[in-house]
Amino acid sequence: MNEILKGKVVLVTGSSRGIGRSIAIEMAKSGAMVAINYMLDEVGAEETLNDIKNMGAYSRKYKADVRNFKDSEEMIGNIVKDFGKIDVLVNNAGISSIGLFIDNTEDDYEHVLNSNFKSVYNCTHAVLKNMIERKSGVIINISSIWGNVGASCEVLYSASKGAINSFTKALGKELAPSNIRVNAIAPGVIDTNMNRYFSDEETKALKEEIPMERFGKGEEVGKLAVFLASEDSSYITSKIITIDGGLL
Repeated sequence: MNEILKGKVVLVTGSSRGIGRSIAIEMAKSGAMVAINYMLDEVGAEETLNDIKNMGAYSRKYKADVRNFKDSEEMIGNIVKDFGKIDVLVNNAGISSIGLFIDNTEDDYEHVLNSNFKSVYNCTHAVLKNMIERKSGVIINISSIWGNVGASCEVLYSASKGAINSFTKALGKELAPSNIRVNAIAPGVIDTNMNRYFSDEETKALKEEIPMERFGKGEEVGKLAVFLASEDSSYITSKIITIDGGLL
């Protein structure tokens, strides 16, 4: 097991499945102690927990709705109480949304923006007191290539991820004097359950658009997150790093 993050405490929001689970596992493989956050998927969170424990790493799971400011504060407080600190926050929790903008309702707006951006605001705001006091910390936000360039029929999703990008760039500059780095990862098409709704024909066509001719793997995003969490990236902050097989 690579010990690049030995002794570090990492919180990964929305880590019961998909990219979040992959990030949590890669962090654990790198020696970190991992706090797993989930909202509804108790079974998935337990699977992530067991995967980490089976590799001999330490982990605990925390149920919280990160769209809610108070819930986020309480979860962060409990993790700091249990682990003593939080070295790395990975804001991964979020949802996808596909459809014509003209058909979107106010409820759609609230659901997507709260899930994808307010959750980032909530958890980041809650964790910063501990990080600033220690003059140490890393925040990694999971964005999307559509946050960089926008996607037709994914306007709310693109807007929420674009907000994450601007938030990342601004906050990284603000927190740099406190030795806290803030970066974002913008994945392209990653092979997770979120993309399993594609038909075989759609999958084939999409892969043909990607120069590497395949979807990305969750562990590839996880390994990039480990790099950004480690001292190997100590001079990188306020950056949006794309991982998309050359799609854009």
